[in-house]
Amino acid sequence: MGDKEHRNIVIIGGGIIGCTTAYYLTRHPSYSPTTTSITHGVAQGASGKAGGLVAKWAYPRELVDISFEEHIELAKEHNGKERWGWRFVACGSWEGRGEDLSRETGSGVGKGGKRKSLEKKLELDPEPGSQSNSFQDDLNFVKEHLTDAYSPMPPDETAQVHPYLFTTSMMDLAAEEGATLLRGSATSIEREGGQVTGVRYKDPTDNTSKVLPATHVILSSGAWSSSIIPALPISATRAHSITVRPRPDVTIAPYVLFTEIALPRGKIVTIVTPEIYARPDNEIYACGPGDDSKLPGDVDDVEVDQTATVASISPEFREGTIEKRQACFLPTVSGRLGGPIIGEARKIAKGIYIATGHTCWGICNAPGTAKVLTELVMDGKIRSGNIKKLAPSHFL
Repeated sequence: MGDKEHRNIVIIGGGIIGCTTAYYLTRHPSYSPTTTSITHGVAQGASGKAGGLVAKWAYPRELVDISFEEHIELAKEHNGKERWGWRFVACGSWEGRGEDLSRETGSGVGKGGKRKSLEKKLELDPEPGSQSNSFQDDLNFVKEHLTDAYSPMPPDETAQVHPYLFTTSMMDLAAEEGATLLRGSATSIEREGGQVTGVRYKDPTDNTSKVLPATHVILSSGAWSSSIIPALPISATRAHSITVRPRPDVTIAPYVLFTEIALPRGKIVTIVTPEIYARPDNEIYACGPGDDSKLPGDVDDVEVDQTATVASISPEFREGTIEKRQACFLPTVSGRLGGPIIGEARKIAKGIYIATGHTCWGICNAPGTAKVLTELVMDGKIRSGNIKKLAPSHFL
């Protein structure tokens, strides 16, 4: 594809995939200010409510191998430590017992939904021989006498960002180089003669339907992507989370824990599996398992259920202040092929690119996704790695 070829690039979606792609496009040597992101708002869905985990042991491997190093470089270039909370953290699987609290703590599954694993530990392999019954001395937000076992991950393979700050920073940095943000709700991709011609969207200022011309369209609407292209095999998993602010005199150690808590409720013991993330600003984030609640029409209508379980093992949680109770929908590729889906969807039309189905690894794999999409759109060929098994042709 020639460097002088005119491109009107429209990105559908203001989450981490769309915003990071806008950033990478604006850094390409052949870029000219012709990129527009259509969205309800930046980081309004899962990208603003995720845990922000970045891991070398995530999946799929071919995308992680690109993304992890890109995260490191982005943090170096833009002071990610201060701007979006980039840091390496200790990570492992914790098993133990919870205390029988006087109030009902729930299962972590939302009302009206059936339990559904987020599969974050699908490829998590602790260090060989690392299982330990001894307490981690610096793990200061879990009670020692409740710990049965702790299995650490290898060092320097797990990091974190604050997802909202990372997503908004990517869009702000893209805007500095000429990318624009258009508030609206995309309804369809327009095409003619096998070629994309634009994106139809609803303008919230006057509720009218309008078309934004485009030569290239990148669909990155997460769980809502199939509302634009119904043939996409995307399903949604609702995930709940809370954020807690500890007492001012408490400093939380930099750990990410995948827990398995035996929680007593009278004579019955229930196993619950929340994830706990300590953040650089001393906030604690925790999320439970997903559920299969119905996907609403848009991100503004996501319902939140009020349940939590981590207080049973942590006085820091119990004595802290819950600042947020939130929920979001994660995009999952249905069927046995996995995902995500990344690449040009020529079966639909030339110039349509798909980037969705990242499950719980959207924050982690956004830089790799954005880099290969930018190469595909601007150079006509992916140079950073082999992600052929993620091509839309395998899923559509």
